[in-house]
Amino acid sequence: MAAQRSVWVGVRHGLVALFVLAGAGLAQAGLFDDEEARRAILDLRQRIDQLKQESEQKLVEETRRSTEEAAQLRRAILDLQNQLEASRAEIAKLRGQDEQLARDVAEMQRKQKDASQALDDRLRKFEPARVTVDGREFSAEPAEKRDFEAALAVFRKGDFAAAQTVFNDFLNRYGSSGYRPSALFWLGNAQYATKDYKDAQANFRQLVQQTPDHMRVPEALLAIANCQLEIKDVKGARKTLEELLAKHPGTEAAAAAKERLARLK
Repeated sequence: MAAQRSVWVGVRHGLVALFVLAGAGLAQAGLFDDEEARRAILDLRQRIDQLKQESEQKLVEETRRSTEEAAQLRRAILDLQNQLEASRAEIAKLRGQDEQLARDVAEMQRKQKDASQALDDRLRKFEPARVTVDGREFSAEPAEKRDFEAALAVFRKGDFAAAQTVFNDFLNRYGSSGYRPSALFWLGNAQYATKDYKDAQANFRQLVQQTPDHMRVPEALLAIANCQLEIKDVKGARKTLEELLAKHPGTEAAAAAKERLARLK
């Protein structure tokens, strides 16, 4: 619109100038003859027509240029809008991918934690654990603990012959086990129950000599004395009972030993 106003202003200025020239020419008409006047008028008209055509051409050119510029501007704006929409879509896509990635990472971490916990649980089954048996605390392998408890279960069922086998196997397999004193005690009891007094006495004696501070020692000494009485070794039994009274007074085994000594006199 500014370009169009500029063109029309130029046209008006040109027409004013032509009319001024025309007025000046008429004022001097008396100086020229008719032919010259007609030529002057024709020339003036031609100049007016030419100026009009030039003005119209400029107006058309300016209008075309303005139209093209407006079209280019609309295309640029449309392209920019499309780019913005594409950017928004891409951002939304990336945000969705980030959220999915966060969920995937969280799920992966959960699975990793579960797997690690499961592995720890499986490894723990093979790791030594602290156990307490007959008042003594020590570290034992899972298999070691399982085998001792299985052997003790056989003894408690009353199958003393089988108990001797499983306790002997245990002692051979776990020679330095913390279960050894207890295993010797129960092995000796199983042998006593099957009247194998010699081997029973030997295993009770191992318990007394190897772990003299074990809580089963008073019972083991009493059991040794019982084995000696069964094989008619009264002198040996009396000596063992006296040892029990001297070293472990105040125990239940010592009270029983005192009664047996009284009967032996």
